[in-house]
Amino acid sequence: MKRLLLAGVALAAMGWVGSAYAADASLPTKTPTCRGVIDPYKNYACLDAYLGTTFAERFLNYYRLEWGHEAPPSDPKAPPSRRAYWPATPESTPPYPFTEWPYGGTTSLGVTRPSSIDSPLMVALSNTSVGQWMSDNHLQVYGWVDPSGNLSTSTVKGGNSPAAYAYNPNTIQLDQAVVYIERLPDTVQKDHVDWGFRIAPIYGENYRYTTAYGLFSSQLLNQNANNGFDIPMAYGEIFIPQVMEGLMIRIGRYISIPDIEAQLAPNNYMSSHSMTYTFDNYTNTGIIANLAVTKNWILQAGVTVGTEAMPWHVGTTLTNLDPNPLFPGSTFKQDPGAQPTGTLGVRWTSDSGNDDINVVANGINSGTWGYNNLQWFGGTYYHKFNDQWHISFETYNEHQNNVPNQLNPQVINAAGTGFFQLGGTPFSPQYMPFNSPFLAQCKTPTELSCTASYQTFLTYVNYRVTPLDNISYRVEYVNDYQGQRTGTKTAYFETGIGWQHWFSPQIEFRPEVSYYKSLDAFAFNGNANLGIAPNRNYAIIALSDIIIHF
Repeated sequence: MKRLLLAGVALAAMGWVGSAYAADASLPTKTPTCRGVIDPYKNYACLDAYLGTTFAERFLNYYRLEWGHEAPPSDPKAPPSRRAYWPATPESTPPYPFTEWPYGGTTSLGVTRPSSIDSPLMVALSNTSVGQWMSDNHLQVYGWVDPSGNLSTSTVKGGNSPAAYAYNPNTIQLDQAVVYIERLPDTVQKDHVDWGFRIAPIYGENYRYTTAYGLFSSQLLNQNANNGFDIPMAYGEIFIPQVMEGLMIRIGRYISIPDIEAQLAPNNYMSSHSMTYTFDNYTNTGIIANLAVTKNWILQAGVTVGTEAMPWHVGTTLTNLDPNPLFPGSTFKQDPGAQPTGTLGVRWTSDSGNDDINVVANGINSGTWGYNNLQWFGGTYYHKFNDQWHISFETYNEHQNNVPNQLNPQVINAAGTGFFQLGGTPFSPQYMPFNSPFLAQCKTPTELSCTASYQTFLTYVNYRVTPLDNISYRVEYVNDYQGQRTGTKTAYFETGIGWQHWFSPQIEFRPEVSYYKSLDAFAFNGNANLGIAPNRNYAIIALSDIIIHF
């Protein structure tokens, strides 16, 4: 508690300092031509005069120059940032986490120019030989750090779950530190093939939500480490503008489509995540094509190796296992989730940009119980009422087939190994002692297995208070029909409200409070990894983070 209070004082102090900077926008002038300029931030010709010549000067002065302002300086000589006939840009950053309605699986078509990121690190490097070489080749390196703290009615370690991402209640933590290394393809032009890539390593508590089986996964699945490392994005792209309105082909590991939310902190309205997103498909590894058929319609199709599964994991076998009655005739079993898997999606955007619909089938294969082998069918809808108000809506149903029945004594005692071991599965405790896929709580104890499904309805209502402030209200209903996703067979209601305040385009602050209710059983203040059963049917979590971009 003491640490949380100190953190609050520190954040308040930052706000006071920010106000001071905003009130005094002047910085030491370095050339006579810029003397007397009231606000150098809005005078592009004078910008360099206020940054200095050393890396440290330029890095720190850029934060100071932007603090308290609405948007970064623009280059009057820059080419158009979107096609003239494309649907209008719906939102702005700040105060929202995006300018285009999210749809994923591609660099945004028709609206992306290379080297378009506002980054203190890139500005600090810009007058060096390395920075010039990166600029000439349209390469960028930037990122952020995102610490947070929460106060919760839960007290058990891990007891905030199934709420996310604040896994541990009443603590201060590093949510994530992220670096993007990328080249953005130019999707505005239509005269030449272009290419791009992104590598995005992440470190912090949030790695437990991005982990893919077979990629650094021992940190979570074998050690249950509080902080860990992952690379949720590592892909290359080829953009072919001559095919209709443009074809983008992405190969590698990428964020699954089409969610409102994403793993990376700046891409979200609030610091916490909805339960809709928490138990969703997170990443896919494979190939996905995005075709702009017209300015309004985009088709998406991909083939991957499943959800949160690595290509090299497909052929992995586990030997010396006892025969498993659920998988007869086999003394070993590889993860059924690592198999050829399909994705299909369609997106429509109105000419005004005020309406956007995405309908997607993701992770489509046999659906056999495996590591996050989620068969996902759903979509998102966005509507902008005016410059102050917009809503975001998402619904989906996901399921897995042939999930072993937790209520069946034959399953519990399979091969004499006990609950969750099941002898011949890749999720037995000798291989995965933590965070293994849950079993299902089927309708009757006589069933060996059943289909486990999860249904969600999520809405965000968003109000732009000022160019630097957004209020988001979240409400959702989810039903974990067989308890396979959350560990508890129950429906949930959740609602929360958050404030997104930008001190500058580089520093944002997101306090919030949310209420969670499990409607049919206790689901909170427990920890399956520690063998602690939940003992509450509600949780109230006050949470705040601060994202510092670099």
